[in-house]
Amino acid sequence: MMRQYELVERVQQYKPDANEALLNKAYVYAMQKHGQQKRASGDPYISHPLEVAAILTEMHLDESTIAVALLHDTIEDTTATRAEIDELFGEDIGRLVEGLTKLKKLDLVTKKAKQAENLRKLLLAISDDVRVLLVKLADRLHNMRTLEHMRPDKRARISEETMEIYAPLAGRMGMQDMRDELEDLSFRYINPEAYETVTKRLEDLSQRNEGLIIKIEAELSELLVANGLMQAKVKGRQKKPYSVFRKMQSKSLSFEQLSDVYGFRVLVGDVASCYRALGIVHTRWRVVPGRFKDYISTPKQNDYRSLHTTIVGPSRQRIELQIRTLRMHEIAEYGIAAHALYKDGEGGAEGELLSRESNAYSWLRHTIEALSEANNPEEFLEHTKLELFQDQVFCFTPKGKLIALPRGATPIDFAYAVHTNIGDTTVGAKINGRIMPLVTRLANGDEVEIIRSGVQVPPAAWEEIVVTGKARAAIRRATRMAIRKQYSGLGHRILERTFERAGKIFSKEVLKPVLHRLGHKDVEDAVAAVGRGELSSLDVVKAVFPDYQDERVTVKPSMDDGWFNMRSANGVMFKLPEAKKPAEGGAGALAESPENVAPLPIRGFVGNPDVHFSPAGAVPGDRIVGIMHEGQGITIYPIQASALQKFDDEPERWIDVRWDLDLANKSRFNARIMVNAINEPGTLAKVAQLIAGLDINIRLLTMVRVAADFSEMAFDLDVWDLRQLNQLLAQLKELDCVATVKRIYD
Repeated sequence: MMRQYELVERVQQYKPDANEALLNKAYVYAMQKHGQQKRASGDPYISHPLEVAAILTEMHLDESTIAVALLHDTIEDTTATRAEIDELFGEDIGRLVEGLTKLKKLDLVTKKAKQAENLRKLLLAISDDVRVLLVKLADRLHNMRTLEHMRPDKRARISEETMEIYAPLAGRMGMQDMRDELEDLSFRYINPEAYETVTKRLEDLSQRNEGLIIKIEAELSELLVANGLMQAKVKGRQKKPYSVFRKMQSKSLSFEQLSDVYGFRVLVGDVASCYRALGIVHTRWRVVPGRFKDYISTPKQNDYRSLHTTIVGPSRQRIELQIRTLRMHEIAEYGIAAHALYKDGEGGAEGELLSRESNAYSWLRHTIEALSEANNPEEFLEHTKLELFQDQVFCFTPKGKLIALPRGATPIDFAYAVHTNIGDTTVGAKINGRIMPLVTRLANGDEVEIIRSGVQVPPAAWEEIVVTGKARAAIRRATRMAIRKQYSGLGHRILERTFERAGKIFSKEVLKPVLHRLGHKDVEDAVAAVGRGELSSLDVVKAVFPDYQDERVTVKPSMDDGWFNMRSANGVMFKLPEAKKPAEGGAGALAESPENVAPLPIRGFVGNPDVHFSPAGAVPGDRIVGIMHEGQGITIYPIQASALQKFDDEPERWIDVRWDLDLANKSRFNARIMVNAINEPGTLAKVAQLIAGLDINIRLLTMVRVAADFSEMAFDLDVWDLRQLNQLLAQLKELDCVATVKRIYD
């Protein structure tokens, strides 16, 4: 564990006039507050903030940021308060420490919503002061370095969160070294087998090519010096395991097929020398086509600047080269931390942010503003991941304004990036002067002109086309406003029934105090979410009445002793009223109910449960499933019915059922088909004659003329089983007057 004096010495090495008293005071306070707390490894808890502070000294950060690192867990994990820290260390440090504190008392329905709200709080704190981000990333890095002491399930969860959020966030802030280490550590726990395999192959390769990196470094250095670049420095490295694995996955390559496992950095004195070094290298060795990128003339949004090229270099080895100045290298390694983000203000006050010096920080502010349009925490989390993960393409407006977008973006994303109103009114686009489809993927350097209409409303289908969080949020908002009223009415009726079954009275007023738990901004949004099936009505009841005990039943079919077994939510078994056992000689046959209602040919029910079939029906031979509807009995659906999708998140309502063929062949069952036929005299007669000839009854017929020469005929039929229905479909297809025929499941 690092000692207090060692930390102070580290800071003084790059800032001799550092406030030593502040660092000592922060250390003593943290030590006292954490007291006897231990980490999962058994180490004293104070070792963690010390190591986090040590990571930040490698970035040469000021003593205020180091003090925040020492204090970052005090409010969350000890009796420390914001007021106390303000009094002892000043409001600036207190604000930063509070920004690093999770929302411990979040009272939300889902864990995903809690994660999203904590992330939102963190990003908003970062947008106010970037030092929050630097401390948070250092905190996550040290936690990942010591993750082996956690439970396996917690290791997996933390690693996935790191890979999805914190590693790409470090990358977007230009902190590539930190991103690489976070990804490698996460990779180790997310996919341990792949990690071990790739690591072992890299070790074997390193042993076989021992001395190769040194040899190539020397040859490159000699070439550059011989051509007048006397100060050029060359440094080689072998790629990290996760970088190798990601390339194997994205390009479907085996390890043996990888040809650029080695990378080299060439550091020179100025920008002109970068292009001069590039010319020297390209003159000496053959260039791999399509592998040159100029991030000096067009920097990445995280301020990264460098020339990239791949050559078939010394020893006929394919190698990647990055050519940059020393300042560019510093920014590439430490990203936003390498900028002169702070300056002494009047009276020597520290911490005034110069955000104009960092494009990465401007991007962060812009992203957070755009993400604030998300309707709920889950959308915010989804959009954040989208924004963090995507590589960039750079496009231009007709007036030459540069617009940076994620790779794979469309003209719709471009329109929304310019302005939300432009996106909402988009009807077409010209790319490089040619009218192109709105689904076209934009490429670097494209000039995009948006064609607009004042009466346009963005179609909901656009959400599946766009890739930016801002565009998705805007499209969702526009379509949500168009259909919210419809879903709100349905949701209101569902909630009324659910509250009534719970012995409660529903009104929109009761939702207002618990909107934060439901993850919605207003009552209408929450009610509409119930109507869309995005929010469970039972979850709403529990949010309004936390003490309510759910007594819904999960049905578990059993033929034991002729009873219909059920289990309540609290685990207590009970049975429906006694019914007769299955008839002798008819295994699984169902006895008549006490009301003498004819038994259903469905295995899994005894007695007289209220069983219905879905509107389009189901026939013997179909794979079927039962769905329990509270107060309404059970509905039988064929497994192909799309209506089942709305019950995906309610597994307790699914009942495993099957046909009892001994009873099934005694009744006809409803099935629905759609026939598209030529609109001419005699067509309906031919179709009806074929149906009747197969001993099938037409229950209902609806005809719609869909074109001058074609009509659609929807038949509700009574059939004996699936074999008979399939026979009908096959013979209908043979009629010369029939264009298409299909079965309808909903």
